[in-house]
Amino acid sequence: MRVAATLVASLTLSTTVLVGQASADTVPAACPVVAPMYTAADYWLAHGTDLASASWRNAVFHVGNLAMVLTSGQSNHKTLPWAQALKYQLDTDPANEFNPANEAAGEAYLDLYTYFHPDPPILAALRQRVADEVASVQQGHVKYWNTVDALNQAWPQFVRLGVLDNKPENIQAAQELFHYTEKRAGGFGLFNELTGLWYHDASQVGSLQFWSRGNGEALAALATVLQWLPKDDPNRPEYVRVFQKMANTLRLVQRSDGFWNVDLLNPFDHPGPESSGTAFFTYALGWGVNNGILDAKKFTPTVTKGWNALTTKALQPSGLFGYAQATRPARAARSRSRRPTRLPTRSGRT
Repeated sequence: MRVAATLVASLTLSTTVLVGQASADTVPAACPVVAPMYTAADYWLAHGTDLASASWRNAVFHVGNLAMVLTSGQSNHKTLPWAQALKYQLDTDPANEFNPANEAAGEAYLDLYTYFHPDPPILAALRQRVADEVASVQQGHVKYWNTVDALNQAWPQFVRLGVLDNKPENIQAAQELFHYTEKRAGGFGLFNELTGLWYHDASQVGSLQFWSRGNGEALAALATVLQWLPKDDPNRPEYVRVFQKMANTLRLVQRSDGFWNVDLLNPFDHPGPESSGTAFFTYALGWGVNNGILDAKKFTPTVTKGWNALTTKALQPSGLFGYAQATRPARAARSRSRRPTRLPTRSGRT
């Protein structure tokens, strides 16, 4: 249930991008593309669990919830009360001060601040956490983002605060953290240049295991960072290169039914449709098409197939979202490492 609900977020984010990142004035709530977002979000709000915490799952939902508001112009008044109840704080972990999962709520706070309520207290805790981590990075500590899902949990916040507060040191620290994840984690980095895909963590480097949802998070993070990063940033070409390389591989390995496999290159590992990676990919590829980073003629069919799979097969009439990989699925073979615990992005209304 928790997985399927968070998955709703990426479905709605996909929708937001597919309608062209339009404003509320140009996309009426009656638009047929908006309806699936409401259906999925309402189901999660009625049946979800642990809705009050600052977990990354709720962060993912509320980022999408706000994207829904921007698209439709309608609000269910859920995100601001959630954030207010948390007093705009982030989760803490004494054993892992800069755990990226605990920074995920910051993206929802940033969206609240940027688009709806520009009140300084909303960003106070996030600003302090990022400032502390930047100081640590400047001291040479760069191993905080040691899983691929960390990119989506934390990277956008560094870049967005760097732009918002005119603090290039935030953007530089984010680049150093990204470089570690891409090139150094596990000895050779989590990004596999041959396939254009990401390993989840150091234990998988050198294998042929490429987790769909983790790669979806990487692609979604790249899309978000490229949206906010200054055009003249010296690292932008590398981010575009990785985004395009991933996109070309993903276009080739998409299933005939529009989904992607749990293990992108192995259809026999947990075979069948899988929605969480598919939702991430549909969002990010759609964003790439809409923003001229991907060739529209080449990638629009991929996006359309993904969207149709999500809305006609994964989304049930009740709003329940199917084919979502569990957070801790049983492994097909005991010798293989457990798939990590991270889900899709962006959902329903505020």
